[in-house]
Amino acid sequence: MPRITANEAGGQNVLAFLDMLSTAEGTFGIGDDGYNVNVGGDLFVGYENHPRIAIRTHWGWSDAAGRYQIMAAIPGRIRTDTWDWASRAAGAKDFSPLSQDRVAIYLIARARAVDDIKAGHLDVAIAKCAPVWASLPGSPYGQHTQLISHLQAAFEAAGGTVA
Repeated sequence: MPRITANEAGGQNVLAFLDMLSTAEGTFGIGDDGYNVNVGGDLFVGYENHPRIAIRTHWGWSDAAGRYQIMAAIPGRIRTDTWDWASRAAGAKDFSPLSQDRVAIYLIARARAVDDIKAGHLDVAIAKCAPVWASLPGSPYGQHTQLISHLQAAFEAAGGTVA
């Protein structure tokens, strides 16, 4: 399945930031490069829709799925509906790798971090995206977060340039 190109993403740094997010979320290189990973590490099949498979974690119920571990609502179980509203806003019609990339970029843009990423201000971009992804330093969710040095190494390994 094709993923977003550097040109469509807004440049190599944005593409590298997506790879860095996948590393932070623990999905990089797993299954279909993280696109078919459910919270907890199990793989799901099919990209028609968000899988909405609820898993009990240390922090409560989650159905985070895909390369960027985005949650969707499950009535009576999961209230967080990020995939639901963000996929509509980004024009995503399915849960394909391309749609997951587009929704992640939409969330990054909504956090006003795209220009920082393009300029190589990685620490600023990470701080702006921390309210969106629980694995980023400064995240308010109380989960384990990654070290900036680890994230910068992943960003640079994916072809990103830090200013």
